[in-house]
Amino acid sequence: MRLSITCALALAAGALAVPSQQLETRQQPFKSEPITDFAEPWAFAFLPDDKILVTERRGNLRLLDPTTKAKGSITGVPTVAYGGQGGLHDVALHPNYTENSIIYLSYAESGSGGAGGAVARAKLTLDTNGGGALSGLEVIWRHSSKASGGLQFACRLLFGPDGALWISSGEINQMTPAQDMTSNLGKVIRLYDNGTAYAGNPFASQGAIQSQIWSLGHRNPLGIDWDAQGRLWEVEMGPMGGDELNLIKSGANYGWPVVCEGRHYDGRTIPKHSTRPDIEAPKAFWVPVISPAGLIIYKGSLFSSWTGNAIITGLSSQSIVRAEITGDTAKEAQRISMGKRMRGIREGKDGAIWVIEDGQGGRLLKLTPN
Repeated sequence: MRLSITCALALAAGALAVPSQQLETRQQPFKSEPITDFAEPWAFAFLPDDKILVTERRGNLRLLDPTTKAKGSITGVPTVAYGGQGGLHDVALHPNYTENSIIYLSYAESGSGGAGGAVARAKLTLDTNGGGALSGLEVIWRHSSKASGGLQFACRLLFGPDGALWISSGEINQMTPAQDMTSNLGKVIRLYDNGTAYAGNPFASQGAIQSQIWSLGHRNPLGIDWDAQGRLWEVEMGPMGGDELNLIKSGANYGWPVVCEGRHYDGRTIPKHSTRPDIEAPKAFWVPVISPAGLIIYKGSLFSSWTGNAIITGLSSQSIVRAEITGDTAKEAQRISMGKRMRGIREGKDGAIWVIEDGQGGRLLKLTPN
């Protein structure tokens, strides 16, 4: 759960907080075109023909034609553990989708001890009626343990320039597994497209689970994307304060729950990153929270002044947050009120920014410059 708190900003450790009113844009700097609405949407992905796959958290995979706004259904989706923050989560296309029609889904699944995250792949066959079906579904990765409560699965999916599959693994509200190298909870994971550990991962010699791990010490990493230099960035939810924007490095420890810029929900303090120089500090953090739910590093030219910036969707902040990245540093530059909890975000091939609202009736919006 997140607390809805008035927006403010704390930059990197030791930096001065910037008054939120200096960062907020009262008039949106873009035109917002509503396409259609969905039932608790979580993520979406563009197909080569510009149709859009949209996940709905109860376990529905929808196919949208954005031109006609017709919505169809994809059958064969795995059974999901719907509840709390769990359900059907992310969707991604195989890098060779045009040849093999394979897609990837992340979701919460039930099992001994409660629920945990999972990733499956399957072949997508579209029909002539605006829908389709999945076949040959195969689970290729799972959380190494499950828990009750239904919180903090994360499980964003991203393919890298080298064809690797990256998974942002939440710690399902268990905290300590984020530092446990015998667990894949609270980690960033790098795999081959079939789910096996990628050669050259930093802990490959330490064991089967360890061989999956690229970085550790993450709480609820809900957004990952590459910048133009091939660097991986990540946003994650802190507890009561301490949301983070991180530059992800091989083998690095990002600190949760040992250090954090926020507090536990019961008010207990957590040591700051400054107390542990051996732990990787965030490039930007937020106290109070923005509740980040999605991330792109904008690469297009349609929003020319935003190229290279991190664009983050916010849940409790009901906003889109833009952070400027300069070298290895980042700072919030703009916060745009959307009036709704904002969930997924993607960049279209023409440079338009697409976002999707959270919750029942969440709308898919196409954003273009005014």
